[in-house]
Amino acid sequence: MSLKSFCLGVIATLFFLLLASCSSPPRVYSNEDPEAVFSSFTTFAFQEKLGTDRAEYTSLLSQFLKTAVTREMNSRGYKQVEDNPNLLINFYVETKEKIKSTSTPAYGGYYGYRPYGTWGGYAGYETQITQYTEGTLTIDIVEVGRDQLIWEGTLVDRIYGDQAENLRLRVEQAVQSLYIKFPYRAGE
Repeated sequence: MSLKSFCLGVIATLFFLLLASCSSPPRVYSNEDPEAVFSSFTTFAFQEKLGTDRAEYTSLLSQFLKTAVTREMNSRGYKQVEDNPNLLINFYVETKEKIKSTSTPAYGGYYGYRPYGTWGGYAGYETQITQYTEGTLTIDIVEVGRDQLIWEGTLVDRIYGDQAENLRLRVEQAVQSLYIKFPYRAGE
């Protein structure tokens, strides 16, 4: 194998690793109260003032979350009611600006300063700085009778510009991913 073939192979591998890291799946976590009797719950409602609402009005984000969560809860047999629900649901969203630095070996000419010759020498490290936005969505489910948080699901993912433009679709995908971790059905 020639040095040129080897270098091209390394570059191609690094490119595909970089591409794969850009499209990593969201991280999804869930926790539950071990004392909760999930089989006794059949109804739900949303907290009067949601964590995603504005002080003066209900946000579009809250509306999209309510629609997506209602769909997931209904598909599991839960019914949304206005009076005396078993469960109350609330949402929280947080975004953070993050900085990631990546250092990779750089290769150059002989000792890194001669652009000619047959030997590609080591030329130090090349550092790339990336700034991005990370979003966290948390859904809380509270047992009304005990006023106790019984399940929480959290999704953490990188937010790209086109996702913010299609918020409804992104919310639906996030809620579906979270509800994979909610294995319960009403009355079971």
